[in-house]
Amino acid sequence: MFFGLDGVEIGLIITFACLFGAIMSGYPVAFSIGGAGIIAFGILAALSDAGILIHQAVDDRSAEYAELVASGVARDTISLFRYPDLPTYTEPLFAQGWEREFDRTIALITNRMNERVFAGPSIETLLAVAMFVLMGITLERSRIANDLLTTMARVFGPLPGGLAVSIVVVGAFLAASTGIVGATVVTMGLLALPTMLRNGYSPELSTGVIAASGTLGQIIPPSIVIVLLGTLAGDLYSTAQEEFAQANMCPDALTFLGEPAVLSVGTLFQAALLPGIFLAFLYGAYAFGFALLFPKKAPPVAPADRDVQIVGRYHNVTWFVAAPVAIILFAIGLGQVGIVGSQAINVSSVAEQGAQAELRTNVSAECQASMIERHGQAKWDRAVAQQAEIDAAGGTLTQEERELSPEQIREARARAIVDAAPISSNLALVWVLAGITMALAMGVAPTYSRRPLLIGVGAIGLGLVLDLLFIDPRTSPGTAFLILLVPFAMLAYAMRASFKRLGQNELLRVVFPPLVLIVAVLGSILGGITNPTPAAALGAAGAILLAAYRKLEETPGKSPAPILWGTLAILLMLVVGTIFDLRITLAEVSLENRIAYYVTLVAYGISMLTMLYACWVLWIGGVLTPVVRETAKVTAMVFAILIGSQMLNLVLISFGGEHYIQDFLKSFDSEFRVFLIVMLVLFVLGFVLDFLEIIYIVIPIVGPVIYGGTLDPKWVTIMIAVNLQTSFLTPPFGFALFYLRGVAPKEVTTGHIYRGVIPFVLIQVLGLALLWAFPSIVTIVPDLLGRN
Repeated sequence: MFFGLDGVEIGLIITFACLFGAIMSGYPVAFSIGGAGIIAFGILAALSDAGILIHQAVDDRSAEYAELVASGVARDTISLFRYPDLPTYTEPLFAQGWEREFDRTIALITNRMNERVFAGPSIETLLAVAMFVLMGITLERSRIANDLLTTMARVFGPLPGGLAVSIVVVGAFLAASTGIVGATVVTMGLLALPTMLRNGYSPELSTGVIAASGTLGQIIPPSIVIVLLGTLAGDLYSTAQEEFAQANMCPDALTFLGEPAVLSVGTLFQAALLPGIFLAFLYGAYAFGFALLFPKKAPPVAPADRDVQIVGRYHNVTWFVAAPVAIILFAIGLGQVGIVGSQAINVSSVAEQGAQAELRTNVSAECQASMIERHGQAKWDRAVAQQAEIDAAGGTLTQEERELSPEQIREARARAIVDAAPISSNLALVWVLAGITMALAMGVAPTYSRRPLLIGVGAIGLGLVLDLLFIDPRTSPGTAFLILLVPFAMLAYAMRASFKRLGQNELLRVVFPPLVLIVAVLGSILGGITNPTPAAALGAAGAILLAAYRKLEETPGKSPAPILWGTLAILLMLVVGTIFDLRITLAEVSLENRIAYYVTLVAYGISMLTMLYACWVLWIGGVLTPVVRETAKVTAMVFAILIGSQMLNLVLISFGGEHYIQDFLKSFDSEFRVFLIVMLVLFVLGFVLDFLEIIYIVIPIVGPVIYGGTLDPKWVTIMIAVNLQTSFLTPPFGFALFYLRGVAPKEVTTGHIYRGVIPFVLIQVLGLALLWAFPSIVTIVPDLLGRN
């Protein structure tokens, strides 16, 4: 062996040396990664043919190996790391010749490109990357970030450390709207850093809070990192769990786990929400505490003129807090007592499958032992008892037995009508949102005439009464609309007046549009309404409309009214599509559904014309061209790195490097110790590799090990994302620090940036420690939403 090292070890050293050398050479990363793989393969092929690289492998035909297998040790856990005394044999690094491995690698590259880049199941999720990037860059170029910073500074500035707290709030906003770390850090560095320094803030706190808040895009949904990492992690988890189940003598992962081995990007968005908000809270708390300890380094800023009319001592508390909370609690109370709820009365012609045991119990003795070891004896016994009760009751229904007769269907529908809530939850949501809007309008302009708001309150009361008296689950949507036509007209009048008043408040005028966009995108994903790709399309379209509205508003002689009409058309489509059945290809289509279809068709035409008009406005305003160019560059970079990284990974596979690393990790008895090693390696690699290279080069190597055990995949993925966020902040190599250094004024030194970011790195470490100690911070939101 060369220098006492195994041939695979030397191959790993050569491959990663070629990778780091190519990246440091200054060539584009996407081409450097693929080129590094080709160069490394050529070097290894030459050394292998020369007989220099020799690999020492376990002799699986020896008596000792057979004895281990007979004792119950799984074959995939047997390696020289765990059993160094096993008999071995030596062979060239490329045992069957580099030509054969080259042919095999080319074939694998073709399959990988087809699966992961061009036509595989993950391509739909990857399409969300382009649209999220478009959404973020559009919001950035339309000066929305500038307006957010200015407004938040006015709100929080009078507080100790208020400007720093406002940076954290805006950073969270931009993270949820862009998901791109570099763009957020650069934007806030250009806009906020001079303002903070001019107001007497220390360079350390200013640079630290900007760099840290900019990295929130790594974790707060819709994060590009989580989209890419989640797409890959989902494939790794399902494959690894299938292999893990079979290694434990179970037929499939569903049997072994008791649930499907599925990890979606939407679930990861749910899991990342609470940790992201938690980290932002820690940042803000540190900034506020720093200002209290060192008031001269983070002084309050003189408050600007308020644009909220305050009448009475408890005005703000009453209308901005108490009234909205009371409305929400009242609606929840009505739901708890059964007055508000679902009015769905559609009955399936097929009965429910019936009760099922939480675990499958008709398995082999070996699988049973493995399942007891994973789930515990108590859960297994409970599943056995459940299955015994099901069998005693006649067992699980067959497909024929589940078919309901017409009489049974009528009885089930009659029961659904009786059990339905008197007030529809959809209509209740309309009344609640309207009530909150009017409460906020009253808070913003209390001296204005209360007549429109009182009419709105009357509309809500009248609507509730009409709903209780004349609308039941059998009422068609068209009839219900006619019954509520008067309350809806009164409410429209009140909403028009309310929105005019809300528009006079700068905070609401600046924050409300992007907030609505963020809520629409994240709400549709977190609520399970759609997957990330359509939500990303909605976000991109909303960002274009919002940017065009802002451009028209700033242009003399131009009216933003067409954008408003187009937005209303989109809302009309959503509302009508929710209420009416738009499937006109059915055998029988009612008149009201046909009218709703044509109304939706007209609204669709208006919305498409509005989108074209918005694009034209941005194009002639010089915004659309750079936005499209930057989106194309970022998206092309992502996919090019994906292709190049697949080439490098397959080179590692060709000489056994990937399995060598996995065998090393599997040699540890503790899963947590293995994961800790992986986290430390990722942290160090984050100094020299961007998140794209780490996701597509490193994660496929270690993924089968960390996703193939008993660790919660959601927790593992979010821990990796937060770990990379910490690495990008850590001096002296953090990427966020380089971004900030490039836009910081000359009086801000690199030392200022390094010293300022250290407290936030410690906060990140604290956050990682808390997530490690309390995994429920990650899993609680998916668990709660998954049960709804």
